Amino acid sequence: MNWVYWNRLYNTKFQASCVARRMEEDWWLYGYECPEHVEIYRSRKGRFGVRYTL
Repeated sequence: MNWVYWNRLYNTKFQASCVARRMEEDWWLYGYECPEHVEIYRSRKGRFGVRYTL
């Protein structure tokens, strides 16, 4: 399974979860492929990011 990382890190987990939820529900609006799994991860510096698999 190869992860695709979203190109931005966020200061709070809430901000990252909003992006993740939008990916899961609104993928068809932006022409993205439907992600199978969406996950929030924490970077080494303590910021939050979103990654997904297709």
